[in-house]
Amino acid sequence: MTPVLEAVKLGKRYGRHQALMDCDLSIPQGRVIGLVGPNGAGKSTLLNMSCGLIQPTSGTIRVLGAEPAASPAHLAKVGFVAQDTPVYADLSVADHLRMGAKLNPRWDGPLAQRRIAQIGLDPKHKAGRLSGGQRAQLALTIAAAKRPELLIFDEPAAALDPLARAGFLDNLMEFVTDLGASAILSSHALPDVERVCDYLIVLADSRIQVAGDVSGLLADHHRLIGGRQAIGELPAGVEVIRVEHAPSESTAIVRADQRQLAGGPWSVETLDLEELVLAYMTRANQAAAQPAPTVMEAQR
Repeated sequence: MTPVLEAVKLGKRYGRHQALMDCDLSIPQGRVIGLVGPNGAGKSTLLNMSCGLIQPTSGTIRVLGAEPAASPAHLAKVGFVAQDTPVYADLSVADHLRMGAKLNPRWDGPLAQRRIAQIGLDPKHKAGRLSGGQRAQLALTIAAAKRPELLIFDEPAAALDPLARAGFLDNLMEFVTDLGASAILSSHALPDVERVCDYLIVLADSRIQVAGDVSGLLADHHRLIGGRQAIGELPAGVEVIRVEHAPSESTAIVRADQRQLAGGPWSVETLDLEELVLAYMTRANQAAAQPAPTVMEAQR
């Protein structure tokens, strides 16, 4: 099956700033993908390239088997809700639906009308008078009524209160199920990602740090607790993501087959998604903070 998103050595540079570097991805269809990382990591850049809004500086990216926005027909397969859930303040809810119908050949008018009624929006109200949660719901409805094969969300619930955010995520999942679509959700709220996503991408320091099925990643990563010497002498093939030392014991986050860790002088514990994400983000931050080698050091 054609990947929903495929990137090979993907990079984007803005002047001297490298926003993305050497990104390799192959995401299967039918997933709800959580894209997480710190501010400035390149998440919005990756999503904007996925929609064809900006072009890569290096490498390639394909969405649903073609270059992003390769044609009007391909553009209609992707629904995008940007970070500020943009709507037109002077247009009514009904005006937004009429505009959606004119601009999108696969527009599902009954779906849009049904969802507007379900969330209690008055078609006569102007978007500028709606609450943040209502604007987000309107933007989500417009994106979904295109009947896309891929929905892309760039921090859509960032400014919403907890109740509005929960309602938005519930409706997002209903749309994904109804449409049989894939979705990419960029978010700083790890509980939101854990709640709705089954595929994870951690982006930090302009690079993909880890990507894969959430269940598989959690099964492959472990917390080890033991003496400093024992943690420093792990078996070959165990990838250490993060280590913290305390006077009495050391803790390591590692990626390994659990059989490699059996019987060692340490205890093995499971991780939650937040701890896994923070471990990779911390490693990337520490690597970025390392000073570049001098010419003399590089030649040694």
